[in-house]
Amino acid sequence: MLHFSEDPGITEFCPHVAMTARQSDPYVWAVDAAQAPAYWFPRQCPRAMAWVVDVTTEADRRAVFGAMGEKRVHVIEYGWAERFRTARLYAYRLPLGPFAPIGERVPYAWVAAETVVPLGPPEPVGDLLTLHQQADIQLRFVNNLWTFWDAVTTSTLGFSGIRLRNATPR
Repeated sequence: MLHFSEDPGITEFCPHVAMTARQSDPYVWAVDAAQAPAYWFPRQCPRAMAWVVDVTTEADRRAVFGAMGEKRVHVIEYGWAERFRTARLYAYRLPLGPFAPIGERVPYAWVAAETVVPLGPPEPVGDLLTLHQQADIQLRFVNNLWTFWDAVTTSTLGFSGIRLRNATPR
């Protein structure tokens, strides 16, 4: 299990109710390796993401990816470009034991209802742009996320949005 933070000094993670939580139970939140790229951003950075899934039509794939071979794209606003470029992000490794998946069909995160101590000190994740390149994830900068968000949420692509409340208004 992984938790990403700009704070390299966390010694334990205590359950809490996140400001954006859809449930009222306090949890410690983590992600697995498959969901990690969605967190290769400064914490408050709004981002919209899309990826090819089994039901994605060729028309939707081409509309978002064009002739490119990538199967995942992350989109942020230009206003966050400098913060993205200079962010120092750390990965905490957490024990799997106390965590359970959360999400309907496919887990989008893992939660623990008890305090969790990291398995060791956090590791710097390095340059966020390089991480995206090495993972073959398109990274796009736009003036406003909402046009992209509206397109992917009405498509056959898989999608996710994080911290959208921090995006430039429509």
